[in-house]
Amino acid sequence: MAIFVCFESCQSNTAPHQWNDKEAMVMALKWQEAHPIFARGPSDWTNGAYYTGVYKAHQSTNDSFFLDALTQMAVRNEWKPWERFFHADDLAITASYLYLKRIGVEGVNLAPTDTIIQQHLYKPCDWRSGKPMDGFDIDFYEQQVILWWWCDALFMSPPVLAMYAKEKNDLSYLDEMHKYYVQTYDLLFDQEQKLFARDTRFIWRGDSTDIKESNGNKVFWSRGNGWVFGGLALLLENMPSNYAHRQFYEELYKTMAVRLTEIQPEDGLWRTSLLCPESFDHGEVSGTGFFTFALTWGINNGMLDRVMYEPAVRKAWTALRECQKADGMVGWVQNIGGSPEPANHDSWQNYGTGAFLLAGSEILKLDASTEDGQMVHN
Repeated sequence: MAIFVCFESCQSNTAPHQWNDKEAMVMALKWQEAHPIFARGPSDWTNGAYYTGVYKAHQSTNDSFFLDALTQMAVRNEWKPWERFFHADDLAITASYLYLKRIGVEGVNLAPTDTIIQQHLYKPCDWRSGKPMDGFDIDFYEQQVILWWWCDALFMSPPVLAMYAKEKNDLSYLDEMHKYYVQTYDLLFDQEQKLFARDTRFIWRGDSTDIKESNGNKVFWSRGNGWVFGGLALLLENMPSNYAHRQFYEELYKTMAVRLTEIQPEDGLWRTSLLCPESFDHGEVSGTGFFTFALTWGINNGMLDRVMYEPAVRKAWTALRECQKADGMVGWVQNIGGSPEPANHDSWQNYGTGAFLLAGSEILKLDASTEDGQMVHN
C-alpha cells in the first residue's frame, strides 16, 4: 500500500471515544437527525445516500433508533422521490422505501417509486434528442450524453433497480440497468488506472484541454469512486447469483478493490484526490466511508480474502471513528461537489454520516463473524 505523509488529519483534531461501534453509529444518527440538511429537498440524493446508511445500519443492528428514523422520514416525504425522473439522483431515496417494504413495515406506499422507475427507464426525454431541459445550465446539457453520465449515478440508481427487480421478481429491470451501466462504464472507466473519471471533463484526449493534477496525474475523485464502489456492493447484494451479467460486476468490484487498497494512505483515510493526495493532504470521510463499507462487505460475503483485506478496513474504520466528535457529529466530509476539494474538522454533510453508517454496518458483521468463528478465509 502507498504511504503518504499526512500533515493534517482527523486524528489530530478529535478525541478518542469510549463508545463501541454500535453506540458510535447511534450517536451519529441522533446528531444527524437533529441537524437535517439537504441540497434540493428532503427526498433528494443527499438524504437518499444518508438513509441508505440508516437502512443498512438497521439491517445490521435491528435497532429501533434506525427504523424509527427511516419510517418517520418516509412518512414525512409521503413515500415520494424527488422531482426529476430523468436524473439518477432522484431515485436514491426509494432504496429506503423498498427496504421498509421488504421488512414488512405497514403502510408502505411504493406507487411513487413505481412511477419514477418506469419513467426513468422508459419515458422519452429531451436529452435523448439533444434538446435542452429547463432549469439546468449548459454544463448539464453538454454532459448528458447517456442516462448515467456521471459516476455518482452508479450509486443512486443501479442499486435501487436491483432492489426493485427483486421486489417485483422481474429481471427485466436488471437487464435495463445493465444496459445503462455498461454505457457509463465504457464512457468513464479508465482501463489503465482502474478508476472512474467523475465525468467527461476528466477524460484525457491527449491535447491541451486535458485536466491534470499538480503532479501531472489524471484527476480521480475519492467520493466519486466511492459512489461507484459502494454502489457495486449494494447492487451485488441484491443481484441473483445466477444473473447472466453478474460476472461483469464481480470482476469490476474486485478490480477496484485491488486498486483502492494499493493507494490507501498509511493513516487509513483516502484523500479527496486519489492520485494526487498532496493536493489536500488530509483524510476525507465520505469517500473513505464508502470504500470501507464496500471492502468490508466483500470480506463478509466471501468475495475478498480476509487476510489480505482486513488490515485495510480495520485501519480505515479506526480512522473514521477518530473523525467523529464527542457529540456524535461526523466531520471531515467534503462538501457537495464534483471534483476533489478540501474538507476540515467541522465540515459535515448527511451523506458523510450515511457513509459512516454504511461502513459501520459491515464492520459490525465482520466483528460478529470473528466472535462466532464463522468467517471462511477465501
